[in-house]
Amino acid sequence: MDLEQRLTEVERRLAALERSAARPPVSAPEREPDEELWALRGLKEQWAELGADNGGVLFTGAVRTPAGLRYEWQYGLATDALLDDDWAAAAESFAALGQPLRLRLLREVLGGRCTAAELTGLDGTGTTGQIYHHLRQLTAAGWLQTAARGRYEVPAGRVVPLLVMLTAAGC
Repeated sequence: MDLEQRLTEVERRLAALERSAARPPVSAPEREPDEELWALRGLKEQWAELGADNGGVLFTGAVRTPAGLRYEWQYGLATDALLDDDWAAAAESFAALGQPLRLRLLREVLGGRCTAAELTGLDGTGTTGQIYHHLRQLTAAGWLQTAARGRYEVPAGRVVPLLVMLTAAGC
């Protein structure tokens, strides 16, 4: 298969995934208590319909933060596309999360403490300069964004992925 054919196939698969992601979320289907892996079976059927012979991954979530904000989000990618991607591009994002204080700052922002003043007032967070350094790192990596009047927020498209990464890390 030449490059143009591969690109056409990837674009077709991406369009199908985007259509799937645009659908309104559905609640978990009623199932028998002993029915295991119901979500995985449904996902495998979806990948088969899309012609993704090697399967893929999907992460999704419907969450409400301690601050009362609700997020519903899903993202899927075919295995072939994921394995062909440049993984080094993810290093900055992972590095930004690789510091315990930064994870605490993200948790605090999700919990409603949204200004640098509120964050520097927490015990054990360091100096104002240190807090701003960590906030800049998180913002540069896309885990935070500035909102009106010096407030920080986790971008909507990053809330569920952050929780998925924490889940994958065994938190």
